[in-house]
Order: sequence, then structure tokens, then C-alpha cells
Amino acid sequence: MTQVTHQREGQSIEEMREGRQYLKYTFFKLIPEWRSAEEKDQIKSSFKDIVERHSERGMIVKTFSLFGTRGDCDFMLWTISERLEDFQDLIAEILRSPIGRYVVTPYSYLSMTRRSEYIRDHRHPGQEGDALKKVPGDARYLFVYPFVKKREWYNLPQEERHRMMMDHIRTGHKFPSVKINTSYSFGLDDQEFVLSFETNHPSDFLELVMALRSSDASRYTQVETPIFTCISTSLDELVQQI
Repeated sequence: MTQVTHQREGQSIEEMREGRQYLKYTFFKLIPEWRSAEEKDQIKSSFKDIVERHSERGMIVKTFSLFGTRGDCDFMLWTISERLEDFQDLIAEILRSPIGRYVVTPYSYLSMTRRSEYIRDHRHPGQEGDALKKVPGDARYLFVYPFVKKREWYNLPQEERHRMMMDHIRTGHKFPSVKINTSYSFGLDDQEFVLSFETNHPSDFLELVMALRSSDASRYTQVETPIFTCISTSLDELVQQI
């Protein structure tokens, strides 16, 4: 059995901790009772104030609409911070607020940044890189899904996995309009990775996914659903939609 190496050569545990971020994708669904709720304007205003206040404290908060793209969730908050407690504070305050009586969270994905063991000298501007800091762009669309590899993948020799991943990455570079954000969930959540793709052209993402189906690495995919098609929406626009 091949031992899986998670630590880069010459890198200490302390160095691996430095500068990493947590990423949280929290999906909300409005329950039917929301349609007949009273004082909606005040409830929406309270929700907006909460999100703005937490964003001003330094946590990255991006709002997305899923109205019309999914039946089981209506909007999503993509949050990024170096503290797990920031997510807890935000979600707890939302659920304690008046809108908390009218929402459920059918999906929630937690992950961290980590330096890739495959990407070293093959960085590509706008594509997957080696940065520990994730900075969301201004793309109109975001595609999100949890990802799990088959256990057989981790028993392959490192050289074989590296070869397949570099082929996988080269395919991705054929679609420079699609920016991938890979984050890691090992030990933090049910999935192994959370993948999100930013683009202004959904058709490019569709073609990318189809092209990756024929790669060697795809044979070792176990889970890559559910897939969420999210539309970037300002907080003001989202409040008007809900």
C-alpha cells in the first residue's frame, strides 16, 4: 500500500498552519409560512443589517440567489474567514433573528484552504493556484459541489496520481474563463473537498465538466453531487427577492 503524503517536503506543521482560511457555503430555504409572514420589510431589514455587520468585521461574505435554479434552496452565503467562530456567530445571529423562523439550511459545506500537492510550477493565471487566500471574483455565476474520491485513489503511487492530476489541470486550462476554487474538508465535514467555479459563461463550465469526464482521474470520482448553480446577487437584490 502506498503511503499518502500530506506534508510538503521540508515543511513543518507550524508552517502548514500559517495563513489558512476556512470557507463555508451555507444554503438557505424559505419555508412556505414565509409567504404569509407579517412585517416582511422589517424582517428583511434585520437580515440585511446582520450580514452587513459581519462583513464589516472582516469576514468575506458574498450573497447568491438560487431562485429558479434549485427547488430545495433559495439563496446561499459564501463566507470566508480565518476563524471558525465567525461562521458560528453569523449563522447563530441569523437564526435568532426574525427571519430565522422562516428558513432552514438544507445544505452546508465547511472546508479549508491548503497548498496543493500537485500544483507547483504549473500555475495558470485565473485558474487553480497555490494560494492559501481565496478572494472571490466578480463573476456572475458560481457552481458549487462537494467532492469525494474513491479510496483506491489514495493507494496509487504519488507519481501516478500526479500524472493524472496534471492531465486534469491541463484540460481545465483550456477554459480560462472558468476560475476554480478548491478547498479541503478532510476531518472537517462529510466530503473531502468543496469545489466552486466562477465564470460569466455557464456554457464554458458545462463544456469543461464534459471534457473532464474522459480524464483518467475522473475514474476515481465517488461523489460530486449535489451541484448548485448560483447567481451572484448583491445583498440589496437578494433582500428584494426573498
